[in-house]
Amino acid sequence: MIFELQEEHLAVQEAARDFAQKELKPGVIERDRDMLYPKEQVRKMAELGFLGMMVSPEYGGGGMDSLSYVLAMEEISKVDNSCSVIMSVNNSLVCWGIETFGTEEQKAKYLPKLAAGEWIGSFCLSEPEAGSDATSQRTTAVDKGDHYLLNGTKNWITNGGTSQVHLVIAQTNPDLGHKGINAFIVETGWEGVSIGAKEDKLGIRSSDTHTIMYTDVKVPKENRIGEDGFGFKFAMKTLSGGRIGIAAQALGIAGGAYELALAYSKEREAFGKPISRHQAIAFKLADMATEIEAAKLMVYRSAWLKDQKMDYSTASAMAKLFASEVAMRHTVEAVQIHGGYGFVKEYHVERLMRDAKITQIYEGTSEVQRIVISRNILKGQLYLPIWKNSLESIG
Repeated sequence: MIFELQEEHLAVQEAARDFAQKELKPGVIERDRDMLYPKEQVRKMAELGFLGMMVSPEYGGGGMDSLSYVLAMEEISKVDNSCSVIMSVNNSLVCWGIETFGTEEQKAKYLPKLAAGEWIGSFCLSEPEAGSDATSQRTTAVDKGDHYLLNGTKNWITNGGTSQVHLVIAQTNPDLGHKGINAFIVETGWEGVSIGAKEDKLGIRSSDTHTIMYTDVKVPKENRIGEDGFGFKFAMKTLSGGRIGIAAQALGIAGGAYELALAYSKEREAFGKPISRHQAIAFKLADMATEIEAAKLMVYRSAWLKDQKMDYSTASAMAKLFASEVAMRHTVEAVQIHGGYGFVKEYHVERLMRDAKITQIYEGTSEVQRIVISRNILKGQLYLPIWKNSLESIG
């Protein structure tokens, strides 16, 4: 086992860190406060190739592996999670979903613009009564011969107000349950697509989160992804990979908070010495560093499994579950270490604490991750082959 990043990975990590510190950090507090969409920052992310990192060069993307994507997500998330969630949805849900399961025509039409950042994508699964229970789709797509007629409402859609391409999950045949669900590529400009007001959120406040309504939208047959009834599998497979991106975001949040807390603890003095020299603070830092390092190994491992085309469903669920809880726990500790200063916006840690919460909710809540993990381990689907072999010998 090799625990060392390759030169190309280190170059991506350095480029993302440099971009985050120089381009994203200035103004991030104001954008968060005023819920300002980071239009200029997204444009620069596109120029650097961060919006189509894993897309094949054939379609204008970077052709990078999942680990490179995770490293970039981690560094950007240390600073601005509104930007990192835009990047995550575009990369690991929309671009990956279309490239992996779309037709050649769909890939040629949509991927070049998405990878270049000319268009931004959104993933439209959640509904007022279909969040964790993704099988309960109320949005319908009625087969009309050469097209589907789409009607319904989607909630909590990241990039909802700025995206040009939606991947919409809808029920086509209710009698078949989840086997009657399909996935469609829908363009914002089509007649019948309307966008609700921007949500006023606890965290990731400058990212665009909207409700989207579809009223008698005509979706061409060629815009269905996969065979009839593939939609639910498409959503689950896509989200499984997307969880790696959100796990990386949570890892970045935790890491960013830790770095701020460590630096502050070396500067702030109490009782005649830096507070980092007091055991109460030193032990907090030790716990933070240990759990962040453990989360890092889990996140990197899940990305590696995906790159090796091995089963990563359990690994990604574990990584997201653990990393998101580490992010929540240690952003709170970072605020505590900062004391009163941690309670004001100038020191960044209170924003990271607010941002951390969403990583326990979107792309599958922590409770859903535990369902995925428990089902898989009860079926014997462990994500480390060496564990499986060891357990088989014990059993």
